[in-house]
Amino acid sequence: MEKETTLLTQALQKDLSLVPLPNSSFEQLRSSLASHINHLINHDFEKLVFYLYRIDVDEARMRALLAHKEGNDAPVLIADLIIERQLQKIKSRRTSAKNEDIPDEEKW
Repeated sequence: MEKETTLLTQALQKDLSLVPLPNSSFEQLRSSLASHINHLINHDFEKLVFYLYRIDVDEARMRALLAHKEGNDAPVLIADLIIERQLQKIKSRRTSAKNEDIPDEEKW
């Protein structure tokens, strides 16, 4: 999990310009991201929408989740969706890198 947290931190730095504390735990990273999202909601909503689009967070799923969990902390819910999507990308890159190790004659 530590390696995933490091990769997640790097992805959030790149995609959201989020600079968490070095060696942050997963929960600290999540909290920092939720705080950043809260700031964007209140001060630069357009930038938040841009980030969500760039990261490729499923808009329909986000709307449904926010509507279903109305009254919950929206920044935390959005942070969880961003984290989930970033982890999917990390997993996909790992799988892609493993496939590159396959000799060409064995690829389809």
